[in-house]
Amino acid sequence: MEDRFTRVRRVLGDDFEKLAQAHILLLGVGGVGSVCLDALFRTGIGSITIVDDDVYDITNQNRQLGSEAVGEVKVNHLASLYPNVHPIHALITPEWVEAFDFSPYDVVIDAIDDMKAKVAVAHKVSEKLLSSSGSAKKIDPTRIRYTSIWKTHGDALAKKMRYELKKSGFEGDFITVYSDEEAICKELGSLMCVTGAFGFALASLAIQKITGKM
Repeated sequence: MEDRFTRVRRVLGDDFEKLAQAHILLLGVGGVGSVCLDALFRTGIGSITIVDDDVYDITNQNRQLGSEAVGEVKVNHLASLYPNVHPIHALITPEWVEAFDFSPYDVVIDAIDDMKAKVAVAHKVSEKLLSSSGSAKKIDPTRIRYTSIWKTHGDALAKKMRYELKKSGFEGDFITVYSDEEAICKELGSLMCVTGAFGFALASLAIQKITGKM
């Protein structure tokens, strides 16, 4: 008998059961994170916890899933759309990271913009971490890559991240999704074909990590 995951099982085989038992923590559900969430849910991740403090505004509608609900809290609205999603409405700061218990999660996905918070997450849980770098101001999703944070190049946010990690004494490593395309505007512009592709890449890496394929 076929079900909603029949075609996923054809790709993953017995490894699908690892997804059903997995618990992922997704930090940030904006242009990158909301698409990542959708892909994880549709692939069969058993439990997903999302953290964000923001509410939807009209400018989110060019790229964020769920953003038609202008004025609503993002994590609460997304949790109403995805039955296995657990919302935490909180501002992700270094203090929040320090106090939060990351131990229940198999994979932690960083899709946030705040540099201090990103560095704090790396220090706290780098062995479980997949991180997104800069998806804004770009047009070409074929320029998206993933590698060790220390091997990223051509990405301004990743460069800043490397600098701040070194400055903070971080000596670990984690995979970062980034783009080597130069920014094509100065203002904070974005296209869903790029931000969404970042989200899909993070979801794929999480699935590979859980199933032992990376």
